[in-house]
Amino acid sequence: MSKIIFITGASRGFGKIWAEAFLKRGDKVAATARNLDSLKELKAQYGDAILPIQLDVTSREQSFAAVNQAKEHFGKLDVIINNAGYGLFGTIEETSEKEARDQIETNVFGLLWITQAALPILRAQGHGHIIQLSSVLGVATLPTLGIYNASKFAVEAISETLATEVKEFGINVTLVEPNGFATDWAGSSAIQSETIKAYDNVRAAFQAGMADTDSFGKPVATAEAILKLVDAANPPLRLFLGKVALPWVKEVYAQRLSEWEEWKEVSAKAHGN
Repeated sequence: MSKIIFITGASRGFGKIWAEAFLKRGDKVAATARNLDSLKELKAQYGDAILPIQLDVTSREQSFAAVNQAKEHFGKLDVIINNAGYGLFGTIEETSEKEARDQIETNVFGLLWITQAALPILRAQGHGHIIQLSSVLGVATLPTLGIYNASKFAVEAISETLATEVKEFGINVTLVEPNGFATDWAGSSAIQSETIKAYDNVRAAFQAGMADTDSFGKPVATAEAILKLVDAANPPLRLFLGKVALPWVKEVYAQRLSEWEEWKEVSAKAHGN
């Protein structure tokens, strides 16, 4: 049976690729974007199967209105995909207050508002699947992306908690954690803080790592994984996208466990009894 999908950030990148993949196989999609012109091609091709909705996810009022509009239009919502977001590049010291607040407003609060809007609908239905676009950088970190890292760590915490709260209602939650992909996430979609010369070496080392094009996946290749995810009877809480994420995170967690073990006596004594 076809599914009803609600997806934010459908104007480009993963959002547009996934929206089209759903439409191609016969699903119906409520697709949101700040600028509806970006959805004209999909609307022209798929007609009534797609409902374009203009949305700024940082507005709680708009987020609730968009979710409710989609439910009223299609009659139900099977899958919610919180994809809207962007990258903020800059060291912690370089990041301005506005840049930091804007990043969290979009990547964290935008996701939270859509999730809160969808939950009453999914609970009433007795089923639903909420898919949160996190990142491998919600599990491990890279320099010059500190506030972006923080936003995705927050998404991880919110969503892991949510999964335990809504399981009894028949609602599944999945964190999708891509490694680097060749989208415009680091290009026109990104924000760059004003640089401080003292961090030139840190920035150069990071950019050198970004030069390895083989470590970046092909965005269109993710569509098959997302279709399998929404069709799964028992979807996972976490799903990496790409071949780089899992080996890297294994190394990161091995280092964390080793350090915790090294300091375990100090930790235990701090308990006090």
